[in-house]
Amino acid sequence: MTRLTPEDYLAHIRAESARFRAVLADTDPAARVPSCPDWDAADLLWHLTKVQRFWAGAVADRPAEPAEGEEAYDVGRPATHPELLAAYDVASAALAAALDGAPPADEAWTWSDDHTVGFILRRQAHEALVHRIDAELVAGTPSEVDPRLAADGVAEVIGVMYGGCPPWGSWEPLPHYVRLDCTDTGDELWAQVGLFSGTDPQSGQVISDEEDVHLVEAPAGLEPDVVVDGPAAALDAWLWHRGDDAELSIAGDREALARFRAIVDHPIN
Repeated sequence: MTRLTPEDYLAHIRAESARFRAVLADTDPAARVPSCPDWDAADLLWHLTKVQRFWAGAVADRPAEPAEGEEAYDVGRPATHPELLAAYDVASAALAAALDGAPPADEAWTWSDDHTVGFILRRQAHEALVHRIDAELVAGTPSEVDPRLAADGVAEVIGVMYGGCPPWGSWEPLPHYVRLDCTDTGDELWAQVGLFSGTDPQSGQVISDEEDVHLVEAPAGLEPDVVVDGPAAALDAWLWHRGDDAELSIAGDREALARFRAIVDHPIN
């Protein structure tokens, strides 16, 4: 599938961030977030404030790691809802301003193996979208999701959030394929189940043959074991645990489906 343009990603960051803010401005800050049960609305607002502040720094300080580093997450949290909204406004404006005009190919610090401004543009567009959905779940005020952004979100969540392979690990593919069809955009995305192994150099944790999934090119001459199809927004929300499968059609081999669902049922860290 064709990625969105950098201009489109930036426009979505602005639009999704604005919608997120508008919803939470009129929401009880103590209301629980159904998709993040440990958070209330104020926690959600503060989370995206910290995220956008951090990535604004990553762009501004490129190619070095952000000068604030993790300190961007440790700044004092405002005590009142209006102060939280004001802090969010500053962080969100800083992110948009840093990205506006920054060449997508410029080197920048990221946690991914893609160290470019373009990665940050794409990742933050989907970060804002997912948390906009969270805010709307709190308030009970769902709104439309752009199908092209959602289809790209399906590719991003499988290819980056589930399928990213750190350099200290290895991935062994298994002969199990799932095709995700976005019925409103015509995009067909293939995912392959495999086994991840490696030792985390920071924590020392040893991972052996842990099942995960990678985004792959359509294999020639093969049919998928499982097909999941539906509107792009419903697929994206389902994979992000922000919606059920009511709008989706799921068919295929039961064992392959069970393996895929076990992988995508894990929380995304």
